[in-house]
Amino acid sequence: MARLFGTDGVRGLANVDITAELALRLSVAAAHILGDGARQAGRRPKAVVGRDPRASGEFLSAAVIAGLASAGVDVYQAGVLPTPAIAFLTADTHADFGVMLSASHNAMPDNGIKFFAAGGHKLDDTVEDQIAARLDVDWERPTGPDVGRVVTMPDGHTRYISHLLAVLPNRLAGLTVVIDGAHGAASSVSPEVFRLAGATVHEIGTEPDGLNINDGYGSTHLDHLKAAVRAKGADLGIAHDGDADRCLAVDARGEEVDGDQIMAILAVALKSRGVLADNTLVATVMSNLGLLQAMEREGITVRQTAVGDRYVLEDMRASSYSLGGEQSGHVIFLDHGTTGDGVLTGLMLAARVVETGQTLAELATVMRRLPQVLINVKGVDKSRVESDEDLQQAVKTEQEALGGTGRVLLRKSGTEPVVRVMVEAAEHEQALAVAERLVEVVRARLTL
Repeated sequence: MARLFGTDGVRGLANVDITAELALRLSVAAAHILGDGARQAGRRPKAVVGRDPRASGEFLSAAVIAGLASAGVDVYQAGVLPTPAIAFLTADTHADFGVMLSASHNAMPDNGIKFFAAGGHKLDDTVEDQIAARLDVDWERPTGPDVGRVVTMPDGHTRYISHLLAVLPNRLAGLTVVIDGAHGAASSVSPEVFRLAGATVHEIGTEPDGLNINDGYGSTHLDHLKAAVRAKGADLGIAHDGDADRCLAVDARGEEVDGDQIMAILAVALKSRGVLADNTLVATVMSNLGLLQAMEREGITVRQTAVGDRYVLEDMRASSYSLGGEQSGHVIFLDHGTTGDGVLTGLMLAARVVETGQTLAELATVMRRLPQVLINVKGVDKSRVESDEDLQQAVKTEQEALGGTGRVLLRKSGTEPVVRVMVEAAEHEQALAVAERLVEVVRARLTL
């Protein structure tokens, strides 16, 4: 039986896969698992709940809040805020757990429910499975004064912004930035904090109406940002996704700076300040081979994990590493947060431009991206990726042919019914040819 939780919470089509009924049952189950420590200590559990601005978040957050309060949890309703803001507020308010309603970069019809443990940390698989197992378990309902209370958190926005400004290494005076909020959760926060930090800010994608989140704007749609940066003569552009746990950038020429390049720039920055723990960066197996090569030249060790910022975070926490992230733009500063934070990442990147006096394009030359081809193969049985011997032999053969000049990676998506074929090589044509051959093998071997 498939797990209820994917790599980043429970996600699907709102009102079909992610229903109000599921949201209520899931929140009750989470209240029993994540609130147990508080009850053992003789106090009532407390939870922070936030959402992105998509329309379905209105009824789904209402269902979550109802479920939590009915299970005896006091709820602090933070409203529309980025996912990292909810993680921060969970820790900052000493809440027992947090809940975020968002489908991140997915299109508006989708939504999702993700939980944070005390301290604002994502849950490990064991705890998620415990919550899933509680969905249909009978429980004793509190009555009278024992039901949970629901209050708004009017200062959540301000507390998060104050936190971001407090950890910024230097001000952004003299810098002109375009912010693309993806019509999402950072539409208000990100432009405001950049202005407070001293930058001149132009905004696009910052008018959410509940229906336009990620629609042509944000980190998965950079064309508007590239055009705006060139039109405004800006020093750089920052693009968030719907819940603002990721950040991609555009330099003054309108060229994309991806998550790997951002991590390379920031790793060098932290090392130069003596705050890159063990001179180590934690990335995933999807990071470009060019990142590994660049970090080796800079004397920085790269540890690689499975795909998903939760796995990056687990590795970082285990050894107290300070910086990690993903090519997609999830970047974690463990000294300042517990999850990927697109607003903080953008601020830190802008601060490095000011600190060095170099352009973003100049800073990005720290690494050369090897040509990378990524093909998503739909309509196949992703569960058989590792077990199909012919497919694995095909991967091995292609990898051996590339030698040390490239690499091959096949992985099943944790959030979609897709197998991803990724190939890097010295030349784009070579990478494309290898990827297309493997796609044919995947379709031949894994067709449903």
